[in-house]
Amino acid sequence: MSDIPLRSLKGRKFRYTRAAGYEQVSVEDDAPSALPQNESTGTTMAAAARAAIAATTNFNAQQKGKGRQTRHYTDVDPEEERGLLRDNEYIHGGDDDDDDEEEDEAKTLLSSKPCVRVVVASTADPGSQRGKRLAPPPSIIGKDKSRTIPFRPPDKLRNKFPANVVRNQKYNVFTFLPLVFYEQFKFFFNLYFLLVALSQFVPAFKIGFIVTYVAPLAFVLTVTMGKEAYDDWKRNQRDHEANSAKYLILEPSTTHLSHSLPPTRAVPSSRLKVGDLVVLEKNQRVPADLVLLRTSDTSGTCFVRTDQLDGETDWKLRVAVPSCQQLSDDRALLALDAEVYADPPIKDIHTFIGTFSMQASPTTSPEHPRDVPLQPKVEPLTAENVLWSNTVLAAGSAVGFVIYTGSETRAVMNTSHPETKAGLLDLEINRLAKILCAVTFALSVVLVALNGFRGAWYVYVCRFLILFSSIIPISLRVNLDMGKTVYASQIMNDSEIPNTIVRTSTLPEELGRIEYLLSDKTGTLTQNEMEMKKLHMGTMSYGFDSMDEVAHQLAMAFGNADQSTNKIQTGIQLATRGRRDMSARVRDVVTPVTNDDGTVTYQASSPDEVAIVQWTQSVGLTLVFRDRQKIELQSPAGTRLVFQVLEIFPFTSESKRMGIVVRDTKTREITFLQKGADVVMAKIVQRNDWLEEECANMAREGLRTLVMARKRLSEDSYQTFKAKYQEASISLENRNEAMGDVVQQHLEQNLELLGLTGVEDKLQDDVKSTLELLRNAGIKIWMLTGDKIETATCIAISTKLVARNQYIHQVAKLRTADEARNQLEFLQSKPDCCLVIDGDSLQLCLDLFKSEFIEITTKLSAVVACRCSPTQKADVARLIRHHTKKRVCCIGDGGNDVSMIQAADVGVGIVGKEGKQASLAADFSITQFSYLTKLLVWHGRNSYKRSAKLAQFVIHRGLIISVIQAVFSAIFYFAPIALYQGWLMVGYATVYTMAPVFSLVLDRDVNEDVALLYPELYKELTKGRALSYKTFFMWLMISVYQGGAIMIMSLLLFENEFLNIVAISFTALILNELIMVALEITIWHIYMVTSEIVTLLLYAVSMVFLPEYFDLTFVISVRFAWKVALIVAVSSLPLYIIKLIRSRVAPASSSKLM
Repeated sequence: MSDIPLRSLKGRKFRYTRAAGYEQVSVEDDAPSALPQNESTGTTMAAAARAAIAATTNFNAQQKGKGRQTRHYTDVDPEEERGLLRDNEYIHGGDDDDDDEEEDEAKTLLSSKPCVRVVVASTADPGSQRGKRLAPPPSIIGKDKSRTIPFRPPDKLRNKFPANVVRNQKYNVFTFLPLVFYEQFKFFFNLYFLLVALSQFVPAFKIGFIVTYVAPLAFVLTVTMGKEAYDDWKRNQRDHEANSAKYLILEPSTTHLSHSLPPTRAVPSSRLKVGDLVVLEKNQRVPADLVLLRTSDTSGTCFVRTDQLDGETDWKLRVAVPSCQQLSDDRALLALDAEVYADPPIKDIHTFIGTFSMQASPTTSPEHPRDVPLQPKVEPLTAENVLWSNTVLAAGSAVGFVIYTGSETRAVMNTSHPETKAGLLDLEINRLAKILCAVTFALSVVLVALNGFRGAWYVYVCRFLILFSSIIPISLRVNLDMGKTVYASQIMNDSEIPNTIVRTSTLPEELGRIEYLLSDKTGTLTQNEMEMKKLHMGTMSYGFDSMDEVAHQLAMAFGNADQSTNKIQTGIQLATRGRRDMSARVRDVVTPVTNDDGTVTYQASSPDEVAIVQWTQSVGLTLVFRDRQKIELQSPAGTRLVFQVLEIFPFTSESKRMGIVVRDTKTREITFLQKGADVVMAKIVQRNDWLEEECANMAREGLRTLVMARKRLSEDSYQTFKAKYQEASISLENRNEAMGDVVQQHLEQNLELLGLTGVEDKLQDDVKSTLELLRNAGIKIWMLTGDKIETATCIAISTKLVARNQYIHQVAKLRTADEARNQLEFLQSKPDCCLVIDGDSLQLCLDLFKSEFIEITTKLSAVVACRCSPTQKADVARLIRHHTKKRVCCIGDGGNDVSMIQAADVGVGIVGKEGKQASLAADFSITQFSYLTKLLVWHGRNSYKRSAKLAQFVIHRGLIISVIQAVFSAIFYFAPIALYQGWLMVGYATVYTMAPVFSLVLDRDVNEDVALLYPELYKELTKGRALSYKTFFMWLMISVYQGGAIMIMSLLLFENEFLNIVAISFTALILNELIMVALEITIWHIYMVTSEIVTLLLYAVSMVFLPEYFDLTFVISVRFAWKVALIVAVSSLPLYIIKLIRSRVAPASSSKLM
């Protein structure tokens, strides 16, 4: 224990007192070592323990430096204390006056090492010991959520952590109505309708039928509430399914069970708690964040699928805790005296810091039965020892220890709750409604003022407000919602984009306003299927169509192993073997997996490695076995080549290379093989004149390049390296740098260049043409991916996201504010470049220069962000929305894209290999990226243009009748009396005008072929000119002119009876609206013609059934006909002439293409 630095206890002598069957050992603080025996074997263990503890201690020190302390979930409760200490009590003795001092010192000692528990007792006379128990350090209540969890923790400790419940619902029984009503009535548009409808229940304000005010609003609310309730019910069903999934947990059993099987109990996912030992089977979802203790594979490794977490379809290798993997079986875990320390939960799925501490078994000997201390075995835990929630165990079975549950899991922390989205068109109409309300109020006050504020003038103001309420027609909301339903139906029934689903029917118009497209890479732009396309050997280059020549040369090389072969054959043989060997590593390992049907597939953390291994198999050299100690290959001749794995140097984003040292078991030859990016390998390999040029050629083709090299090692040189490497690996400071320096000094010098491979990541169908078309449509495209910076750059080139000869500016590993500022200044001076930035640098820029970064980057034509977490993707989407006030569309296919999709104005999910999670969370679901073209350029265009025209026309319809009412009231002594009452008002908003006006949702200004051929037309839509203040005030003036003309002309032609003025003006109004619809239509549809004719006939027939409004003898007279015709001509003919002149003088850009 002296190897572990402990705080001096003021010279007091302490001893470890036996408890619960452990041996006690006297240890004085001035003793040179606690391990006098077996020193040679203990040195390495002690060094490893020191390293692990130092790593944890250093990290804790950093956390404390930030104002936080390590939190120990311990308590003075006796039952919990026994559970935490595994019955190893803190026994304390001594004089009474020393109790407090010693207790404080012991607490300090204990709290300084979170993962090592030390049992301390005084050397005072045993007779005077009182058996007093020291309380473990109390929990530090605060923000820090780090934890030390013992095996079999007490319930009081387990209950301190969140329940492992998945909850994606937006509402519950109590919040449903309040939240839905709030979402609806926070818009002034709806609130105005509500107030008008409620006013009709006050007798003094009542005008007309109550149903005409209440029914439309009730209809809209009922539809909205029904849809929200259904969507939330579906979310509840999915949550219930996830929460009720059964999992086996290991737990001690009192009943007699078979010794071959450990005792297990099935519990639902929602009942899992921190400290549970969960047994996972193949293809089972990981229910919480677990430390991997044991796997069914003897090597202690397993593969997991992380596509719903990070979007990558490659299998990831995870490694079990070595101490647990070495146990005889899973049952032994139940008797283990160990604990796990885990840092506070964070969002980063690539980072985890923790330790596994196990109390070593007591060692006794005849000579020293009680003199061997209890040395805890401490092992560091990293992200590769952890299974994150929502990943899936790909093969075998495993046992995990729950460390984070519920809201503290990485998956939940990277998920944002969906917001209720409102379209820009709805917000614009809401703003116009406020203007119309102000106009209505001003008009009401003016009319009352002109009457001299006589009598109960405030009642008259309210009655005028209700009379003019049709200025903001309640039918507008109904018409728009019905229009959105039509657009959604057209999208889903489009045969050219099959299986497209509209999940949010309130947003089709948004598709026509997109200015920024944020796309995932893997599975969205690419299929994530790799294929080896090129092999360059320096003297020879092989394309995809000449690989059979490689196979022939390889067969000759192995078939004539005893004869001298030419240089090319040897080169191919060694290069191929090199690629095979270098595919084997610890963290990103290619392993042959036998499927249930007997077929063998390769799995690895990087798909390009699988592609290379599959290629070597196709040319005759097959990987048949791989674990962490051995690799077996089969040559074309059928012989087995066996290599012993000596050292592995995994790939890191800093080193950009990976290496392996292997020994040929037959020849005993030791070889160091390395592969990596050309930028780093060029400095390591021997001088050559072709590598840089060939790498550039392959990069231009969008291929992922890997440089292969090797170095033969003698036994002496390897042993020298091994000693130095071992020394560096146990250093406490700058360990990684020290190990890297040793590798660089002893191995990475003057390597023999073997070859260069080019691997193609297959793109989704028509990705290049889709991105080009969207760019021409004025949409700026960002690619946000969790992949490496080199891979993302290759894909950006191959998808033509980056234009030919466009400068690509890479920003990576920014550490300081000055570096970030310099990069931003450079980007500001070069706005035509493509930016490629990694996640850490992106976060630094957002933290320090958020507004400047967004302002500069949003002007670039393309941006590629690599190593992005799901939260970063969502943050970028929100920042672009907030800063530019433009519409942002996000598209992705994995669970890691859900937050980004929900943060966008329009979220599009692709149903792909990564499941349906993104599709279910999105507003629109498609099956191919290329479908985005038609969705935006055609359906988006139509939805926006039609809704804008429909909205303005419905407002015009309400305005014109309000102007007629205002003129009538002004002439008839400012009386708040309705000109058109009862069924006339009901019919005006429904059967007399609704069908022709609603037929505008079928109008289109250009053909589909033209819209797709000239995507530049889309740019005009993003300017929002179809519905703006300019067009609104134009329609306002038209309404004032037409309403005034109809009312004044009707009064001039007044036939001495009030009934006739109603008949003349109302008939002229209906005909005027039908003509205005006809003037607005660009391309006629059969439904439009039908609706115009049928509506006219319905109006004519209704006159017969409404004798209280229409005098039939007058209506069928010639006088009525010519007067109505004259009024309609005065109101609509000037507008037709103006439209004709405009179409000749200043035609719309779309009409030029027709």
